[in-house]
Amino acid sequence: MLSLDALGPEWDCPLGSKDLEEEEGPGSGGSGLPPPSCFPGSWRHDVGLDCKGSPEGAEARAWTVHYYSLLQSCLQQAGLPETQDRSQVPRTGCPGAEATLCVLGSPSTFLSVLLEGGVQSPGNMLLCLSPAWLTKVPAPGQPGESTLLVSKAVSFHSGGLTFLDDFVPPRRATYFLAGLGLGPGPGREAAELARDLTCPTGASAELARLLEDRLLTRRLLAQQGDVAVPATLAFTYKPPALLRGGDASPGLRLVELNGKEGQEALVKEEVGTFLHSEALGDALQVAVKLSGWRWRGRQALRLYPRAELGPVVDTVLALLEKLEEEESVLVEAVCPPARLPFPGSPSPGPELALRICAVVCRTQGDRPLLSKMVCGVGRVDRPLRHQSSLPQTLEVALAQCGLGEASQVAVVRQRVKAAAEAALAAVQALEAGLSAEQRGGRQARTDFLGVDFALTVAGRALTPVALELNGGLCLEACGALEGLWAAPRPGLAAEEAAAAPLVETMLRRSARYLMEGKQLLLLGAGGFSKKFVWEAARDYGLKVHLVDSDPNHFASQLVQTFIHFNVTEHQRDEENARVLAELVRARGLQLDGCFSYWDDCLVLTALLCQELGLPSNPPAAMHLAKQKSRTQLHLLSRHGPPWPAPSLYAVPCCPLESEADVDRAARQVPLPGVMKLEFGAGAVGVRLVEDASQCHEHFSRISRDLQVEADHPGIGLGWGNAMLLMEFIEGTEHDVDLVLFGGQLLAAFVSDNGPTRLPGFTETAACMPTGLAPEQEAQLVQAAFRCCLGCGLLDGVFNVELKLTGAGPRLIEINPRMGGFYLRDWILELYGVDLLLAAAMVACGLRPALPARPRARGHLVGVMCLVSQHLQALRSTASRETLKALHDQGLLRLNLLEEALVPGEYEEPYCSVACAGPSLAEARLRLLGLCQGLGIDGPHYPVAYFLSHFK
Repeated sequence: MLSLDALGPEWDCPLGSKDLEEEEGPGSGGSGLPPPSCFPGSWRHDVGLDCKGSPEGAEARAWTVHYYSLLQSCLQQAGLPETQDRSQVPRTGCPGAEATLCVLGSPSTFLSVLLEGGVQSPGNMLLCLSPAWLTKVPAPGQPGESTLLVSKAVSFHSGGLTFLDDFVPPRRATYFLAGLGLGPGPGREAAELARDLTCPTGASAELARLLEDRLLTRRLLAQQGDVAVPATLAFTYKPPALLRGGDASPGLRLVELNGKEGQEALVKEEVGTFLHSEALGDALQVAVKLSGWRWRGRQALRLYPRAELGPVVDTVLALLEKLEEEESVLVEAVCPPARLPFPGSPSPGPELALRICAVVCRTQGDRPLLSKMVCGVGRVDRPLRHQSSLPQTLEVALAQCGLGEASQVAVVRQRVKAAAEAALAAVQALEAGLSAEQRGGRQARTDFLGVDFALTVAGRALTPVALELNGGLCLEACGALEGLWAAPRPGLAAEEAAAAPLVETMLRRSARYLMEGKQLLLLGAGGFSKKFVWEAARDYGLKVHLVDSDPNHFASQLVQTFIHFNVTEHQRDEENARVLAELVRARGLQLDGCFSYWDDCLVLTALLCQELGLPSNPPAAMHLAKQKSRTQLHLLSRHGPPWPAPSLYAVPCCPLESEADVDRAARQVPLPGVMKLEFGAGAVGVRLVEDASQCHEHFSRISRDLQVEADHPGIGLGWGNAMLLMEFIEGTEHDVDLVLFGGQLLAAFVSDNGPTRLPGFTETAACMPTGLAPEQEAQLVQAAFRCCLGCGLLDGVFNVELKLTGAGPRLIEINPRMGGFYLRDWILELYGVDLLLAAAMVACGLRPALPARPRARGHLVGVMCLVSQHLQALRSTASRETLKALHDQGLLRLNLLEEALVPGEYEEPYCSVACAGPSLAEARLRLLGLCQGLGIDGPHYPVAYFLSHFK
């Protein structure tokens, strides 16, 4: 019985046929001219497809016209507007200062990527319909590598709008993805354009050759151990180095041949042993086919009953004559289709088979992620190939085959997900061992993969069996499924877009490319909790020049230049900015940007940027945001329009500089209230006060204990120890981390905080992403955004602390820098967005290459550990060594915030420990169990209570 896969997309041979047949496919020869269009349309044809300075021949011109018509047909079927030709007025832009995601290939193959790119990075996703629209130029200082320039393209924008654009000067590609092939069309030119580029490349001819070699990929997957493949016997002629040696894999037998003639006895012996081996399981048939790049899309193939030894041997011997070096003849088991029970009674129609097509993408940290799976359903006696069956979801397809129970569908989905992600992990491991030349360039790698599965039964369990790896076919199938929700209905939700993780990866790699080698001046090295900065800077290829007050700071040895300068004398910030500017000029530093993530240095940084003519927020805006009472009082005066005005988010407060101010403030501000340092950080010295006497008592204590920087370094005492009293707001506390550029909100990440241990306000617990309803989350994001704009903060990465009350969000304070503690790490882990890199890009005047709607890849829930509460545990059951070991095993996420276990009255958290989970409830449950086992939970530190807000 023929399996659902029919041995891959190339099978198109009638069952029982005794003649070898060949099927022309994407890699075949032919006339070299494009196929006729299937969908004639009414779009305009008098558009400017010519590229000045790059004339095309007649054949190349025909392909360009074909691809343009194909694009219009795809847009028409998706209910989207026709492409507008605005090439007569070239786009000028800022080459080298913007993400430029360039795709060269068939519009139908990459349509889902193009449309998603138009959403995530409008105007920066470009489709080139001809290689003539692109130019490679030698890269200065990088011998053997080239920069890719785009002179003409179709640009994609939000809402599916597209424009035919010319670029003068040409845009520099920051990411290149090409459709590769050896057949007709621009495949060969695309392969040459993709080779040895300085920009990240999502595919290359060299890598495509490896993935299209079915024997190589089958062995790779079989060795992975987590991916089932059909039992296979391979006769390979002078195999490539990657196939020589290595451990044998169960069910996969490689026979190396030194010649193609005189192999009759060997072939008969090997085939006979294979046909009788247990590795074939319940398979009733075997297929014989050729494997190798040359046979991609034009396979000679034959199907035989398992018992027919003679015909199988004869076919293998006949195919051996066709082999060239590094090619193979495969004899493989035809996996019997899973016979799924039809509810009630047997189905009256023919038995159905299923083929599953999965797209898996490389995400942050090189982790594979299944983005979508699509199924094809057909008769078991007829082959299922790409483009020969209609796309269906897994749920619908399994229901058609008689399996509709949700729990069983979930099991199949999880097994396909695990196998698909393991397949990409195996490919990544292979590529990691290749040289730049073998990969087709230093920046070339596989960023997405299509995996085709048959669904069979192994050991009484439904098992996906990987048949082959591909690129565009699975991506196109997923795009076709998404197209079912095209006009007149709205498009798919963001989480359903197959190309979303791929576009996020394109943007992430573009950002790294744009920032590689940038010269950055950094003010303030920060404390122990900022050790990640130096590793990240090295990883991104940043050239960092550091200014800091401590000449012995460990970071002074990790930077290009270290300037020892006292950055804590804030009364002299304007003078110090001028002095620092002269020091920078004297050293001849050619800076691209200047920034700081350290509270103490934010105003000085803005003043220095002003002196050096570097991008920055105005010093007045930074000073306004830095002083907490000025922030609130300024926003209270901002009544709009537009509405809602910033005044709706501000909280009444009163500055305190002397004892006399305390009585006045206690009369003006409703009590209970909150007293805090004007320029403080880390919640040090923040306290709930219920009456005037408590106000006086706390003011006196802070005035006595925290006077100068040395009393508690890093919390802003260089600005003085003035305080403020603000109204206490009931509600849940939240952090909103924003990325702004040119006054536009590019990204926002909301986290929830647990209840604090009153009367203090030191953080106890947090979770991300927020568990709030979408409307409440949007309210918080808008509140944070409008408060930043209200203070004049237009560019940068900002952390805004708010409370959500019954009447909406209320501002606690604005931190005009990247969020502290664990926030950068969590956001990077969950969303793949690095706030440090985003801040550095803004400092260089570059728009951060961020996805417009990043989605969390899970949940994190964490608690803070305090020396005052956990000293005994931190020295025993929850020691640093124990926590780090659990972190390395993936059982928790550890963020060390302090280097030493030093107790103190005005303490900050020692560390954060968190657990991940697919749901908020599961992550919370894991964390609670962990804290109980480590001794972090206890009567005086009830972790269950601190986590009670997270539902």
